[in-house]
Amino acid sequence: MVNYENLLSARVRQVKPSGIRRFFDVAASMPDAISLGVGEPDFETPWQIRRAGIQSLEKGRTFYTSNWGLAELRSQIAALTRRKYQLCYDADNEILITVGGSEAIDNAIRALVDPGDEVLIPEPSFVCYTPLTQLAGGVPVALPTLAEDEFKLDPERLRAAITPRTKLLILPYPNNPTGAIMTRGELEEIAAVLRDTNVLVLSDEIYCSLVYGDESHVCFAELDGMKERTIVVDGFSKSYAMTGWRLGWAMGPKELMRHICKIHQYGIMSAPTTAQFAGIEAIRTGEDDIERMRAQYDMRRRFLLGELRGMGLTCFEPRGAFYMFPSIASTGLSSETFCERLLQEQRVAVVPGNAFGQSGEGHVRISYSYSMNHLREACLRIRDFLQTL
Repeated sequence: MVNYENLLSARVRQVKPSGIRRFFDVAASMPDAISLGVGEPDFETPWQIRRAGIQSLEKGRTFYTSNWGLAELRSQIAALTRRKYQLCYDADNEILITVGGSEAIDNAIRALVDPGDEVLIPEPSFVCYTPLTQLAGGVPVALPTLAEDEFKLDPERLRAAITPRTKLLILPYPNNPTGAIMTRGELEEIAAVLRDTNVLVLSDEIYCSLVYGDESHVCFAELDGMKERTIVVDGFSKSYAMTGWRLGWAMGPKELMRHICKIHQYGIMSAPTTAQFAGIEAIRTGEDDIERMRAQYDMRRRFLLGELRGMGLTCFEPRGAFYMFPSIASTGLSSETFCERLLQEQRVAVVPGNAFGQSGEGHVRISYSYSMNHLREACLRIRDFLQTL
């Protein structure tokens, strides 16, 4: 009998399955369960964007595009970036269209990281960064962030973590799972630490359109001297409710992007053509839709924060993305046990904080990318669960 375990790559064997999907899959098998576990907008892709995709099919536009993506889409992204950040990227050599932001992250890490290179990863953070670093042969180095600091990256902790082997810093703000953001002044402190180093930055800005309150999103490449060392990842999934279209992009210096494109060229060829035509329409006409959805998320955010605090859970106020990251330390349960019991006893699925790194232990992630009715019922059940404890 074949021993498949011995035949698998050692790098694959060390990668753990996603802690998000485990609870989602269990909840999906329960007809009466409410899932607050997956970070997916509950809005449909706006109609004019869907129509652009449909029309591209009706016109027979089912061909491969350039490896880099449709020229018009890259031009639209370059124009969007100039409008939002006053940053200029060459649409021909510095913008690559990818299969979601996830492919952009994977390709960037593989293009930059050699075996033994260290990648600095603020935690808690999205589940893909550590496994993708491991698959590239790199060494993930966790930079714990704290609730009392609103889960922001501390510049002194960053400085202390940099070694001669450090190749890359991943900067994941607005943050999944905490909802944390970093202001311009706080990002300037991070930039000051990096200026005299050779450390590159992968700035994952997929939630850049979902920032609440008085602050606005700051693209890390805007800061003095950072554009030349930063790869910016963004996409359509969260801003335009286009998760299933699988469309994202990466921007950076052409000397880096041509090598990132090589990986994309051999692994993917080109992003889906239909999605690219839809993406053009999204950028052209989707700003009002973003604002409409953002206002709904903000209403849900304020409701859920009040509910969680009213239950006695400690929760800092997130200013970005669509997640809450309350502490469940007062229950005496581990994050895994809390989530397992909540799902089994009250049929509500949330994600244990340790799925996002060990510094997430003692917390759970709750997504508010769901309807108010969904959130109200879930909060009633969570409150009942807490009372049984």
